[in-house]
Amino acid sequence: MFIDKEALVRFYSGLSEEVLRWALPPYDRARVERFFADPDHLVGLVAEFESEVVGHLHIFVYPSRMNHLGELIIYLRQDYTNVALGTEMVRTALSLASEKGLHRVQLSVIEGNRGAIRVYEKAGFKTEGMRKDAYKGADGRYYDSVEMAAIL
Repeated sequence: MFIDKEALVRFYSGLSEEVLRWALPPYDRARVERFFADPDHLVGLVAEFESEVVGHLHIFVYPSRMNHLGELIIYLRQDYTNVALGTEMVRTALSLASEKGLHRVQLSVIEGNRGAIRVYEKAGFKTEGMRKDAYKGADGRYYDSVEMAAIL
């Protein structure tokens, strides 16, 4: 599997403030390298348009007795939201995760991120609960997270 890691670094460094509002800081080369360091414990997708990365989805597969479980993250360039790309990437990733033998894929999303929650629901995720004050925003306020999972 060939991954253009420099293209991913460029993708992350170019994400808008709105995309990064609920995300971890932009990823650097070292973080991208760690993403792909152990191909046995990942399901990854990169969406490209005209040789530019416009989306990245990653399912971290837990090791040992928890290797039936994965944790999903996805990032889309701001101008590629609301065009069904996220939903298709999540659906495709869940299919690949099932082929890899995963039984459950889970994620956390900030309660106010309705667009992302709709994407996850369309792809088959169900809400399992909430974590109060689980995320401290750049504004210094605490936000609740919605815990979701898809059973494959």
